[in-house]
Amino acid sequence: MLLAFSVAPSGTGRADGSVHDAVAAAVQVVRESGLPNRTDAMFTTIEGEWDEVFAVVKRATDAVAPFGSRISLVMKADIRPGFTGELDGKLERMEAAIDGERGDAGVRDD
Repeated sequence: MLLAFSVAPSGTGRADGSVHDAVAAAVQVVRESGLPNRTDAMFTTIEGEWDEVFAVVKRATDAVAPFGSRISLVMKADIRPGFTGELDGKLERMEAAIDGERGDAGVRDD
């Protein structure tokens, strides 16, 4: 399973609305989990089995709780039993497809 999620507090009382400290606390939980993960500007994606992934999301959400009076949690999952390594595999297949399209256009370097 791949699960992309975004968790952030609201009601922080900060005039600038910044939530980077809370997000950092959540990402630290994810990194300490030992599960394959990747964080970008909008989401953190975790790879693993259902129960272990959701346990990490719960701990990450709990880590954000002290930073505000409410929490927003957004999740998107790709549940594909029997597949592992998809955190990188999906990107590798996409890049290969892009390279293949370039090859069809006469731009090959192999």
